[in-house]
Amino acid sequence: MSLEENSQTLRHQVQTLANDFINQADPLGWFDVLYQKANGDHSQIPWARMTVNPILAEWMEESRTNPEGKTALVIGCGLGDDAEFLAKQGYNVTAFDIAPTAINWCQQRFTNSNVNYLIGDLLAENLDWQGKFDLVFEARNIQALPLNIREKVIKNIANFVKPEGTLLVVNRLRETETEISGPPWPLSEGELNQFKKLGFQELNRTIFEEKEIINVRIEYQLIIDS
Repeated sequence: MSLEENSQTLRHQVQTLANDFINQADPLGWFDVLYQKANGDHSQIPWARMTVNPILAEWMEESRTNPEGKTALVIGCGLGDDAEFLAKQGYNVTAFDIAPTAINWCQQRFTNSNVNYLIGDLLAENLDWQGKFDLVFEARNIQALPLNIREKVIKNIANFVKPEGTLLVVNRLRETETEISGPPWPLSEGELNQFKKLGFQELNRTIFEEKEIINVRIEYQLIIDS
């Protein structure tokens, strides 16, 4: 089997697993099952690069942000590479994932890490983290969740950001408000506009096209009216 055929087979298996859980009204339950089935083989996790997301690294270089004394939150941290990257830049990093197996994997990979790895549920409101983080990094978690819970997910993500803080969003983008088959389910402009309604100003946007798939990186800042 070629690499492309193997990738397509894995993608199909993940979609089937995700939709089985979604049909059981458990849209997040499939993540830990996927990590368990991988049994330590990162090639069985479609999004596991085992290195920092290049889009995050590029933003960090372009933004010239000074992380000293600042807090960062990595949402759906997976196997931890983005969290470790931000920690090395100087951020005080918290990273969470719904999958206990993924968090355990992170702790085994990075035994001397300064990152605070935690199990967390993006659908659960976390008052302890409300307005706590200078930087919140959301990469491809929203697109992995069905449209009927998007509004709640976006609100919970927005709540993590400090006033005047930064929210960096990386997801696939769809050109219509009509729902398409998935996962993933790329975001629409209407869904992204929810961040603006929650007080975020879009500072910049970069479009990446990969194999005819449109990806977007958006940097938002939470604006508090005086």
